[in-house]
Amino acid sequence: MGKGRLEAFSDGVIAIIITIMVLEMHAPHGAQWSDVAKLWPVFLSYVLSFVHVGVYWNNHHHMLHAVKQVNGSVLWANLHLLFWLSLMPFTTGWMGENHFAPVPVALYAFDLLMCAVAYLLLQRRIICLHGTDSLLAGAVGHDLKGKISLASYALAIPLALFGSSPAAGALLFAVGCLWLIPDRRIESRLPHD
Repeated sequence: MGKGRLEAFSDGVIAIIITIMVLEMHAPHGAQWSDVAKLWPVFLSYVLSFVHVGVYWNNHHHMLHAVKQVNGSVLWANLHLLFWLSLMPFTTGWMGENHFAPVPVALYAFDLLMCAVAYLLLQRRIICLHGTDSLLAGAVGHDLKGKISLASYALAIPLALFGSSPAAGALLFAVGCLWLIPDRRIESRLPHD
């Protein structure tokens, strides 16, 4: 089956996720700069989540350009990824409203970990469908950035719970920054129109 509906559905869900996240940010009760400044944890958590969701959308977009077709297993793997991404507004809001307290930061890191696992599973299902000699398989290679991300998310959970939630937050921020550097592995292998 073609991939068009998968792309359109995924783009729509991700757009809704970003919209819900911004709608969770409420205007301050007051007209002073100090009233706005009180919202810094909410705004910071939104920016962090916007970057992460944007990275997933960007990479999902590039990955699907390397795909010719999808099957039921790819559809389910994609839904699995969208499930974990759809929890981002909740974990983002909880973390921001509670000023990066340990348990909300740990849950946020867990959600990011599960998004990364789900993305990896989707990538593997697509490679299984298209073969180990496919464009996507060749582009993914050893996926060092993906492995660093998984390890960082996993480390951030106990760090938030038993160490320092600001350090865990900084680690999650660093992973977001790592992915802001464009990953051209897939794009460089696509034919240019």
